[in-house]
Amino acid sequence: MCGIVGIVGKGPVAPTIFDALTMLQHRGQDAAGIATIEGRRMNLVRNNGLVSEVFDEHSMASLTGSAGIGHVRYPTAGRDDSDEAQPFYVNSPYGMALGHNGNLINTEELKRDLWASDRRHLNTDSDSEALLNVLAHELSSVQTDGFCPKDLFRAVDGVHRRCRGAYSIIALVVGQGVLGFRDPYGIRPVVLGRRETDQGIEYAMASESVALDAIGFELERDLRPGEAVLIDLDGNLHSYQSPLAKQLSPCIFEYVYFARPDSMIDDVSVYKARLRMGKQLARKIIREWPDHDIDVVIPVPDTSRTAALPMAYDLGAKYREGFIKNRYIGRTFIMPGQEQRSRSVRQKLNVINLEFRRKNVLIVDDSIVRGTTSRQIIQMARDAGARKVYFASAAPPVRYPNIYGIDMPAPEELIASGRTVEEIRQELGADRLIYQDLDALVKACKKKGKYDIHQFDTSCFSGEYITGVEDDYLRQLQKIRSDEARSQRRLQAASS
Repeated sequence: MCGIVGIVGKGPVAPTIFDALTMLQHRGQDAAGIATIEGRRMNLVRNNGLVSEVFDEHSMASLTGSAGIGHVRYPTAGRDDSDEAQPFYVNSPYGMALGHNGNLINTEELKRDLWASDRRHLNTDSDSEALLNVLAHELSSVQTDGFCPKDLFRAVDGVHRRCRGAYSIIALVVGQGVLGFRDPYGIRPVVLGRRETDQGIEYAMASESVALDAIGFELERDLRPGEAVLIDLDGNLHSYQSPLAKQLSPCIFEYVYFARPDSMIDDVSVYKARLRMGKQLARKIIREWPDHDIDVVIPVPDTSRTAALPMAYDLGAKYREGFIKNRYIGRTFIMPGQEQRSRSVRQKLNVINLEFRRKNVLIVDDSIVRGTTSRQIIQMARDAGARKVYFASAAPPVRYPNIYGIDMPAPEELIASGRTVEEIRQELGADRLIYQDLDALVKACKKKGKYDIHQFDTSCFSGEYITGVEDDYLRQLQKIRSDEARSQRRLQAASS
C-alpha cells in the first residue's frame, strides 16, 4: 500500500505536498519522494525513510514549481532499496514522473513486452516503473502534432488494455500538468479536491480525503473506476471516463485497516464503516452467545477502537483502554521476519494491568493476519491477571493473499489458511474466538451515496479475485512473499 498526492497551484506546491504526505504516512513508511516542474525542468527528491527524514531545508528549496506530485512507499513488489523509491521518472515523451498505489499482476509479461516490442529498458523490479513506461510508450504512440488532453486520455486507455491489477496513479508531465487515473475496477482510491485562493482555483488529488483536509482543499469527489483527470498547468480541469471501466469494486481492507478513520473513500466514511463493523460483530455475539460473561471490552490500538466502542455498548459491558501504544513502532504485520515481528509487539504495546485483573476480557482487533500479534496480546492479557481472554476480529478470517497492493504474507504464513475457527482459537490460545462474517462486513461498508457500491474486492477473505488471476502467479507470489525469501533478499542487499 502506498500514498499518492498531486497538486497544481498558483504558487510553490512542494511545502503543501510535504504536508499532505505526512497525513498519508500511515500508507507507507519505507520511502518518500516529491517531484515538481518549473518551466521545462523537473525537480525530483526521493529516498528511503519517513517524510520527515527524506526532506530537509535544502532539498525542499530545490523543489521549485507550481505543479508537483508526492509518494510514500510501502513495498509490495520489487526490492526494498532506495532505487525503488517513487516517483519514478522517464524523459520521453516530454518528461514524466509517476507515483503508483496498488499492484500489477502481469508485471513479468509487461517487462517482456516493454523490452521486445516497445524497446524500453527498466532499471528496477518495480511494477510501478513498468506501468510508467507503458504510459510513456502509449503516449508516444497516440501523440498528435499539437498536444491536447485527449492524447493523454487515449494513452491511459492503452494502460487499461495492457495492465492488469490495481492501480491508482498520479503522474506529472512536463509542460502539461498533473494526471490522475484509477484502474477499471477502482480497487485503490483516489479523491479530487479543490480550493479557492486570491490567485484563483487550485486542484489536488490524493489517496485519501484526510490529505486534502490537512492542506485546506475541499473534497469534491472520488475518481470513478477507469476515470482519468488532467489538471493542466493553467489550472483547468479535464476529465475522461474510459469505455473500459468496470463496476466499482473497492478493496474492503481499506475500510478494515489501512485508511485513516477520518477519511472518506468512495463516499463512505471509514469511521462510520468501522462503527457498523462493531455493531455487526456485537449482534453476532448476542445471537450466538446470548449468555456471555464479558466484563470488559478492550481494543488493540488504534484501528479497532472505533469498532470496540459500539460493541461494548451493545453487549452491556464496560469499554476500557487496556493497551498503551508506542507510536514509534511500525505496523507489525508488514515487518520483515517473524523474529522482528514478535519482538516488536512487546515494544509496541504495554499493558495496564488493573484493567485485566480478575476480569473476563474481550479483546477486539481489526483483523488477524499471521496471528503473531494476536497470540502475544492474548498472553499479555493472561499475564496481567485476566480470568478469561476472548478475542474478536472485526474482519473475517484472512485465508488468501492480497494481490492488489497489500503485502500480506504467503498463504502458509496466514494463520487462518487451511484452519477452522476452532483450530485458530487453539493456536492463538484464546478462550473464545469470534470472527466477523463476510456478508456482515460488506453490509457495514455499504452506504447509498454518490456511488452505490454493489461489490467490494474481498479476495483476502473469499479467494475471489476481481480481475481474475492465474495459478502460476499465485504460486510465484507465494515464493516471493515467504519469510525465507524476504530474508534471502535482505542478506543479498546487505552483501552487495
